[in-house]
Amino acid sequence: MINRIIAACGNDCTACPRYTAYPCEKTETELRHTAELWMKIGYRDHIVSNEEIACTGCKPENWCRYRVATCCADKGIRTCSACNLYPCDRMRECFAVTLSFEPKCHQVCTGAEYAQLKKAFFEKEANLAADGAESAQLV
Repeated sequence: MINRIIAACGNDCTACPRYTAYPCEKTETELRHTAELWMKIGYRDHIVSNEEIACTGCKPENWCRYRVATCCADKGIRTCSACNLYPCDRMRECFAVTLSFEPKCHQVCTGAEYAQLKKAFFEKEANLAADGAESAQLV
């Protein structure tokens, strides 16, 4: 069983259809399906290449609308839940924008696609709450 990999913003990378790092490698066909899905749900306005859709995880040098990975790296923390300002305005906006896509996903996705997206993205706030609780127990 794969341990969950939680991104700085709370996304579950192990459930993400874009995440290609070990142990979650994706085939070319899976990445193409994800690129098509991203257009279908409105994340993109056209089908992007497999190289563009593939993700190997949060890094400060990667583009992020909310600059979460950069913020966490600057503070020396793994996820936002470890920040004493959490949830900041940036994360409140991140949660709201992410959840704004949920109705469209529910409408146009298959049951399996929706379940995957829900686990990967729509549970980020709960993932961060669990991550924060787990981190607090380690101290």
